[in-house]
Amino acid sequence: MKKILVWSIYTRVFHVLAMVMMLGAYLSSGEDKWLSIHASFGYAMGALFLGRVLWGFLDIPYSKFKDFNFNFAELKSYALNVFGNKKQYLGHNPASSYAIIGMMVLLLLSIISGALAYGVQEGMGIASFLNHTVFAKMKIFKEVHEFFSNALVFLIAAHIAGALLDRLLHSKLILRSMVDGYKEGEGKSIQLSLVQKAFGIVWLGLAMFALVYLLASPKSVLLADNNPRVDYATLHPAFAKECGSCHMLYPPHLLPKASWDSMMSSLENHFGDDASLDAKTTQSIKTFLDENSAEHSTKEAAVYMLARLKNGTMPESITQTQFWKKRHQGIEKVALNDPKIGKISNCKACHPYIEQGSINDRDIKG
Repeated sequence: MKKILVWSIYTRVFHVLAMVMMLGAYLSSGEDKWLSIHASFGYAMGALFLGRVLWGFLDIPYSKFKDFNFNFAELKSYALNVFGNKKQYLGHNPASSYAIIGMMVLLLLSIISGALAYGVQEGMGIASFLNHTVFAKMKIFKEVHEFFSNALVFLIAAHIAGALLDRLLHSKLILRSMVDGYKEGEGKSIQLSLVQKAFGIVWLGLAMFALVYLLASPKSVLLADNNPRVDYATLHPAFAKECGSCHMLYPPHLLPKASWDSMMSSLENHFGDDASLDAKTTQSIKTFLDENSAEHSTKEAAVYMLARLKNGTMPESITQTQFWKKRHQGIEKVALNDPKIGKISNCKACHPYIEQGSINDRDIKG
């Protein structure tokens, strides 16, 4: 047997970029404030794999889809002989052929569901318009995205495990081939045309540019925050003046109507202080709070807060809601030990735009 060039430099660089982007997407999914970074890696992977799909239709031996092995009988034989004397393949074996197509399909579904969840739940990106119509189903969109993403991670892990097992039991060149491109066997080495080389350069260059551009441009159409910031001083001067003179302004959508009604009916004992106002001003602010309460909002915090309220529950403050407690576990200790926060009600220490009605995950500080 002789050494044959099976994987071009473009295919090998694609594998490296795919691993880097997948790792970046996975690591950035753990923190809410990294949501835009997570989306950037997702979209960049989409551009990378779109190029790989086109690459599969070019006449490049071993990499083109026509050379993939989808013979089910051979897949069965390959699986049953994985620990024995199984057939060797220069290109993709039956298992990797199915795995690669599966990864492409799951990645596409992950990107689509991710873009929808980003728009429906966060009101951001190209699907942000859906936040005003199907916002009540935002949890479903998130769960669907997580399902496809987890399935993709599982398939990638299985693909890597298969390659490692093959290297351990059979060919020591199986992993090295993804570094230098060579395998041992009978056949011809690949030779790319000028057009194919040009396509490879443009494909990989655009994928890397897409990642860098998106990471540096959070206001791009794919990532833009389309939630309008609210000028409460203009929208309702009395609310901004009277409420903002003693404490920060809390957006009305963070509590249900019943809570605002209770609060406005007992201003003489407003968390230990007398915040009494004349009847006309009180009624005006109460009406404004009721009309903009959680029941009338499409914001993520409002939807999830209402969903977690038990029957008959009427929280007296935002920090008493189950949604707030779940999202801020351990914050009491952090607030007490950090003079910049001081107390758990100082929301703007971490949410700089909360007094403008915005508490988007990616704006979280600290």
